[in-house]
Amino acid sequence: MTTMTRPAMQLAHATAASAPSVPGRRRFFTYRDLGVGAASQGKLRAQTMTAIEGMTEPTGWHYHTCEGQFVYALKGWVDLEFETGETIRLAEGESLFIPGGLRHNEIATSDDLEILELSVPADMGTVACAKPDTLA
Repeated sequence: MTTMTRPAMQLAHATAASAPSVPGRRRFFTYRDLGVGAASQGKLRAQTMTAIEGMTEPTGWHYHTCEGQFVYALKGWVDLEFETGETIRLAEGESLFIPGGLRHNEIATSDDLEILELSVPADMGTVACAKPDTLA
């Protein structure tokens, strides 16, 4: 019989009441930590982002220092442009995987946007950058 070695991760359960508000990247969102970063020993982060109001101006070009970021729209929509030349409206029920280092710009959101965001690893940085020359 083969035995599985369990990773040193913990079970995590978050509720609307137990998931704390945490600081985030954007002033027009509220962020809630779902406890996955601590439970996974920093391998994965899960949080929700809820719009306080729709965006009044684009975030500016940036990229994230991580392996990847998964975004799922629970409610509303967000428009993003990418260094690839693509512009995508991510709407309710849709998902998007953004590889780490891919330059992008959030250009508009609905007033009721709510997002589930996962990143690998949990510690994801954001770096401002210039608009790609290919889009000038």
